[in-house]
Amino acid sequence: MTTDKEKIWLALEITADSNAAEAVEFALNELDALGTEINNLGKIPAQTLTVIGYFNERLANPTIENQLSEAVQIYGFSIDSIKNFEWREIENQDWLAEWKKHWKPTETDRFIIAPTWETLKNTDKIIIRIEPSMAFGTGTHETTRLCLRAIEANYDARLSFLDVGTGTGILAIAAAKFQVLSLRSQIVGCDTDEDSIKIAIENAELNETENIEFFTGSISEETPAFDFVCANLTADVILPILPLLVKKSKKILVLSGILKEQENLITAELEKFQITDLKIETDGEWISIILHR
Repeated sequence: MTTDKEKIWLALEITADSNAAEAVEFALNELDALGTEINNLGKIPAQTLTVIGYFNERLANPTIENQLSEAVQIYGFSIDSIKNFEWREIENQDWLAEWKKHWKPTETDRFIIAPTWETLKNTDKIIIRIEPSMAFGTGTHETTRLCLRAIEANYDARLSFLDVGTGTGILAIAAAKFQVLSLRSQIVGCDTDEDSIKIAIENAELNETENIEFFTGSISEETPAFDFVCANLTADVILPILPLLVKKSKKILVLSGILKEQENLITAELEKFQITDLKIETDGEWISIILHR
């Protein structure tokens, strides 16, 4: 029987033009990579770099090629920006060591997302701790930061909170961190990926926010309405459930996982609900859309 320490991971190494690095990371996340890293962090800029995605199992080449092609087009590049890709095997301890080298705390105005091993000194910010193997949803991605900022600016402990596509649970945990024992509203996180829900529960326990209810699934007609609804997904996932997201948000709806060039796609759909009073926030190539009902 193979133990966790003996487990072999697969690393997909993609060499691309430097300016296409974010597109490659997006593609790896869409392929459900367990984590990603860029091999030139802190080094002298170069024309090309290698973006690495970690996986449990090898993916078929056509699947990789199709996702890369779609991602670079979304970001406005040609497929020629991808030079090559190849697989290599790495031991479990190497995987953890790489994360410890490259993953540092990420801050917003009121939050710090930090790995468990990082020592934080003299901070008044709210700390959310995440384990190193929980790569996507660590707070380092622009879409997560956009949602955290929306929570900072708009959430208070009196509001019930629903996190659709909770991933590793960071946004639900952030809302729970605003609450106090004397004033607690319902906080729920859901995700269609069962493994994500297991990780979200572990993260909630790590951060002593066990009052969050997590479940495997998505928003539906049976879902009750919440004061504050957050959906950090992708535009293609948001659009089919947008009517439900609007219907189930009583006061505030935050949409993210949306690229700048997809803004009109989402706002045009919102206009069908006579919703035109929107606030758009930007971080890199990504936006969030905040609706006050």
